[in-house]
Amino acid sequence: MSILIFHRVLPETDPLFPSEATVKSFDAQMGLLKSVFNVLPLPEAVARLKAGTLPARAAAITFDDGYADNFTHALPILQKHSLHATFFIATSYLNGGRMFNDTVIESIRRSPHAQLDLNDLGLGKHDLDSDAERAAAIGKILPQVKYLALDTREEIVAEIARRAGASTLPNDLMMTTDQLKKLHASGMEIGGHTHRHPILAKLDREAARVEIECGKAWLEETLGDRVRLFAYPNGKPGTDYLPEQAEIVRELGFDAAVSTQRGVSTTAGDRYQLARFTPWDTNPTAFGLRLLQSLAAR
Repeated sequence: MSILIFHRVLPETDPLFPSEATVKSFDAQMGLLKSVFNVLPLPEAVARLKAGTLPARAAAITFDDGYADNFTHALPILQKHSLHATFFIATSYLNGGRMFNDTVIESIRRSPHAQLDLNDLGLGKHDLDSDAERAAAIGKILPQVKYLALDTREEIVAEIARRAGASTLPNDLMMTTDQLKKLHASGMEIGGHTHRHPILAKLDREAARVEIECGKAWLEETLGDRVRLFAYPNGKPGTDYLPEQAEIVRELGFDAAVSTQRGVSTTAGDRYQLARFTPWDTNPTAFGLRLLQSLAAR
């Protein structure tokens, strides 16, 4: 089974992230996916994986974090193609919040400065004269910031934003509760993704459990439905989460969990560490071919 990861579906190509899905590319990808693969809702795919009844070329679609464009742009395209997706939500950032990575991205995007000096923070000095340089700065800063302790991460990100000097930052990137409820009411699956999107491997057992359980409890109370699936933040096994956190997910009653380990999932694998990836190709034909190559490589 191939499980695809998406984060956003943008109205137009973002010059800082040209490989991010757009309405046009996502529409083409979904059309091709439906024509070549047997696309299943992830809960059904998990149950059939366990039972050994998955069809050939099985696939499932997932989104991480809870961006508003998942509701405004992705949902209509999924409905157009009669496809189902699972949306993993980091609950702390809904209703006007902004994830730490987006604060960094949008601060650098909007910075009026030609250079951003973060040497004293251990994050280097970065030229910001072009989109390419801004993208390069983001690519160097985020991998370091994401592994900081939660409180430290927030302090450093706030300082980056202050030094970047952007006058305003967007507060509408994430879904509202109303949008989330409508997404759920449309028949889409809502899954857990922690509360504040920490690197779980950096937390002690109790702190990790609280993050996972808090997000699950909020979603279940808000939606009036059981949350069955979980996605590990960042998702690299052994680096971003450990076997002990997979055990917590199991203990909390989730049916399965997804990582960002590349590849396909088989009956021999652990359903609490399902493989998941998305080809980066914006060309739909290359996108489909890479998916098929992944199936063949298993």
